[in-house]
Amino acid sequence: MKRPSLGSLLLGLIPFIGGCLSVPLWDRVDPMVFGVPFNFFWLVCWLFLTPLCLWGAYRLDPPPSETPSERGDAQ
Repeated sequence: MKRPSLGSLLLGLIPFIGGCLSVPLWDRVDPMVFGVPFNFFWLVCWLFLTPLCLWGAYRLDPPPSETPSERGDAQ
C-alpha cells in the first residue's frame, strides 16, 4: 500500500481544522447569517465543504498501479 501525497493529507485536514480547531474564532452568536447564528452557519457550511475537500484529496492521489506480483498472485 502506498502512502498518500502531502497535498491529499492537507486537503483532508482542512475540514478538521475548519470545524474543530477554529472554534475560538467563530464562537459567537451575534452575527446572524441567513437568520441563524454564525456558529451554526459555520458548522453547516463545513458539512457541505468536507465532501469537496475529500473529493479533491481523492483526485490528487494517482490510482494504485497493481501488477500481479504486487497482488501476490504471481506464478
